Amino acid sequence: MSARVPRVLTVAGVDSGGAAGVAADLKAFARCGAHGMAAVVALTAQNTVGVHGIHEVPPDFVRAQIDAVLDDIGADAAKTGMLFSAELIEAVAEALAPRHLPLVVDPVMIASSGSRLLLPDAVGTLIGRLFPLATVVTPNLPEAQALTAMVTEDRAALAERLVAMGAPAALVTGGHGAEPVDHLFDGSRHMTIPVARYGVAATHGAGCTHSAALAAGLGAGLPLAEAARQAAVIAGDAVEHGLSWLGAGEGPVHVLHEHRAMTAPATTGRPRDERQLQR
Repeated sequence: MSARVPRVLTVAGVDSGGAAGVAADLKAFARCGAHGMAAVVALTAQNTVGVHGIHEVPPDFVRAQIDAVLDDIGADAAKTGMLFSAELIEAVAEALAPRHLPLVVDPVMIASSGSRLLLPDAVGTLIGRLFPLATVVTPNLPEAQALTAMVTEDRAALAERLVAMGAPAALVTGGHGAEPVDHLFDGSRHMTIPVARYGVAATHGAGCTHSAALAAGLGAGLPLAEAARQAAVIAGDAVEHGLSWLGAGEGPVHVLHEHRAMTAPATTGRPRDERQLQR
């Protein structure tokens, strides 16, 4: 028998540029050896420069996607990313609440290009409906500051405030601000995780990759602290090997850089046998 493969569900938006959202999550799940599944909440017309349009999926169909996957395949963990509106958040919360899955809530609010991915009137719904369901919430520094209304780079204070707002645990990631550390507070203990920063213009999808790797770790049965350390390493590695040459803006991270690219087979210059072409 083959080794058990963790099943991990992402509930997020589709980045048509392939850098963030569902695309980043599925690649990170694969990097962690997990079977990835997706429920799409929105389609974006997006590239490395910006988000040029957002099309919401009807909330009932989002619920149908989640139920279809979990009723048949099941999941060992889930994560949420861009959810955009209060109506979508309500549908996701209603679908996930009875499942009692380890859940990573990545409160995606602003794209790396600066485009808004969470409507202002949906922030309260995100906090009230999804924070209590989460195993951990994973905002970056600007998102943590916006959610808590605290103007500070003290990640410990921000994480404590997020827990006081209803999250069982909070991990404020270290890609922004002066100090390059992820800070985890699980409601009783603080833990700092040093992270590497690289001088490459390829961080598009880094937050999604981090939260997806964290969810995959939880799905594999890792304790939260160990899953957080693993996620920091995987996200940092993806940035270090990012595709900075793709597009005119911030290039995508490359979490699967160790997989060799496909190349065309060498030819002798002679036409192949017709029967071989038909096989």
